[in-house]
Amino acid sequence: MSDFPQQPGSSPCLVPQAVPTGPGPTVRDGGRHTGAATATLDAPTEAGVAARVRRTLEAVFDTVARVRADTTDLLTRIAAQGRSPVTADLAALRPGLQRDLARQALVSGVGFVTVPGLLGDAPAWLEWWQTGSDGAVRPLLLDLDPRQSAYSDYTHWDWFTLPRDTGRRAVAGPYVDYLCSDEYSLTLSAPVHVAGRFTGVAAADVYLRHFEAAVMPLLQQLPGPAHLVNARGRVAASADPAHLVGSLTKGPDFGTLFTEARPGRHEGLRLVPCDGIPLVLVVAED
Repeated sequence: MSDFPQQPGSSPCLVPQAVPTGPGPTVRDGGRHTGAATATLDAPTEAGVAARVRRTLEAVFDTVARVRADTTDLLTRIAAQGRSPVTADLAALRPGLQRDLARQALVSGVGFVTVPGLLGDAPAWLEWWQTGSDGAVRPLLLDLDPRQSAYSDYTHWDWFTLPRDTGRRAVAGPYVDYLCSDEYSLTLSAPVHVAGRFTGVAAADVYLRHFEAAVMPLLQQLPGPAHLVNARGRVAASADPAHLVGSLTKGPDFGTLFTEARPGRHEGLRLVPCDGIPLVLVVAED
């Protein structure tokens, strides 16, 4: 959960099980009655690919929503006691976070990140749990003392600023996650509000190699070069050699596309929002 994008290139499929991508192509009779029928395959539509990308990440956002609900309930109960929360209070979130990691194959890390000043005993805090390379679930232990830690101020990173500033969920990255895993990752996040006050973000990490394994077969089915970008125009996955993963697609206003929730065009590119997920499918026109 850092913000130092670098070029990851392509990644091998390391997902331990097959990722569902919807029903297979339909074979149709070409309508010829002189001999064997001619079989043709239904070409995938851009809207269909965008919808399947949405389904891939919506399960991760469901996890984020559960973390947000648990955190909101916890902080609301503490506020009703007339006191400020402390780090020990957030331990109540841990059983749920550990279950999320066990249940959701795409999620590599999950938790709640506080706004600075929320807690009475720490200037900042990440109640964060992640799966190690050996499969074990462990807490992330960080020194967030601003006098010693280069990562003490996480409030400028997209996974924090986008939900804070827009009030909406966000996809940040891909970037090298120096804070948590040293892996190329995406972070999906959503704001947590209590009594109208922003208290931090609920978030989940997805390794880029796992995301690519899920969506690259979809992008490669389209007849034209295609890639996926987040709200900043950062390329999250690509089957287009002209737009490499981690680079920026400049020019279009992707934020407006999310608001309008309808396809658009920009200088030879077709832009298709992914049905409520803050990613846009970008396809080069012939």
